[in-house]
Amino acid sequence: MKSDVNKLLKKSERLNQLDSVKVTSHVQREQGEWFTNTLMLDGYDVPFKYKRTKKYRDLRGARVNLTYYPQTENVAGMDFEIMKVVRIRIS
Repeated sequence: MKSDVNKLLKKSERLNQLDSVKVTSHVQREQGEWFTNTLMLDGYDVPFKYKRTKKYRDLRGARVNLTYYPQTENVAGMDFEIMKVVRIRIS
């Protein structure tokens, strides 16, 4: 499994990896046919977002491994930094 992460990290310099971080908040919102998931992690002030086709179990309190890259999202004319998750696994 670690080799998959290493392959992803080699493909893009912007891609980052966090291992065994604690989820402090997990919110799921339905947007059309997708569920947008937003995670807040212990020690980080920026939201981590990803989409799924189905609702997922609550990750609050769980430790996860994340592969993500930084992105800017425009909300009401203001730019906010978010982290776009491309891979998430429970550790």
